Amino acid sequence: MKNFIREKRNFMDITQEELSLKLNVSRQTVISLEKGKYKPSLVLAHKLAQIFNCRIEDLFIFEGDENID
Repeated sequence: MKNFIREKRNFMDITQEELSLKLNVSRQTVISLEKGKYKPSLVLAHKLAQIFNCRIEDLFIFEGDENID
């Protein structure tokens, strides 16, 4: 799953540490999210969408076997 977390974070000019504090997760979790190595829970994805003022679908791109077709 690809995502636009880093791009949105950079656009808002906030650090990984600041984002981790807003999400109540570790900075390492933010790093893993941005690299696509960690798939967030629905609650975490919802929090990200709220912070970035967008829809969850605007943050994540589902590919291949992640789709039902």
